[in-house]
Amino acid sequence: MLGLNDWFYHLLENYVYHLPDPPPRKRTKPMEVLCVGLPRSGTESLQHALLKLGYDHTFHGWDIIYEEPNYCQQWVRLCRKKFFGPLDGKTSISAAEFDALMGHSVAVTDAAASVFAPELIAAYPKAKVVLNYRKDMDSWHRSATTTLVRANKHWALWTLSRLDKECFWAWHLYVDFMWPGLFRALDGNIETGISRNGRWVSRVFEEHSNMIRGLVPKENLLEWCVEDGWEPLCKFLGKPVPDEPFPHVNAAAGWQDQEMKLGMRYIKGAAINLGVFVTVFAGIGIAVYKYYL
Repeated sequence: MLGLNDWFYHLLENYVYHLPDPPPRKRTKPMEVLCVGLPRSGTESLQHALLKLGYDHTFHGWDIIYEEPNYCQQWVRLCRKKFFGPLDGKTSISAAEFDALMGHSVAVTDAAASVFAPELIAAYPKAKVVLNYRKDMDSWHRSATTTLVRANKHWALWTLSRLDKECFWAWHLYVDFMWPGLFRALDGNIETGISRNGRWVSRVFEEHSNMIRGLVPKENLLEWCVEDGWEPLCKFLGKPVPDEPFPHVNAAAGWQDQEMKLGMRYIKGAAINLGVFVTVFAGIGIAVYKYYL
């Protein structure tokens, strides 16, 4: 089985699906908050809360896919640097490299924050760090299984990813790199990284949490879950508590809606490419038929 660092994937990235690089972003405001908890741990609710508190813009994993211009290809390069860099323990990603992709953001949560947690903490040492978590590990496991693992089996999106370049990079980034790397499954099979017993899942959470605790001074770290609501978060960030309920968004059902939106986003490009492919091969077939007729 071909690995992510074998010639085949480099061929796909550098030639078959390569896209022109969009202009790098520039940081105009300092990075203030890093929410480094694992996916399906209230990350989108936390994004909405931070936006309400004035952290505009708070970068979320959906931004990576939906934003224009799109930087999925550049995020894959950072994943390669993180997961396949020199084996001397000295691989680092600079603030300038992160700024080129999300320099418009003053806070970050979800995929980028959890996958690149140690690199972001090193790149932005003055930022406050929120370690968001789920109290109920069984609930987290069910949520991850019906979303992160399900994506790996979404054949419609997989097919679109072979027909549309932007869809390829979104699929390649999340299903091949980010989630498998985060859950110790860089063979590209996220199912082997999540669909195991609860003890293994708990250990991943514990290792991730201990890593964060070892990197961040106590006074700069808040361990928080959605059930805690506004008060501890606002106290930690020095913000007044809003006079409204804490936001609760992106349940597992909402994930399926996002998958549908993604399919509609990429289907036009896939249809055009498929049409070109069919036209070219039909033309070749007609030419060969006439030649031998």
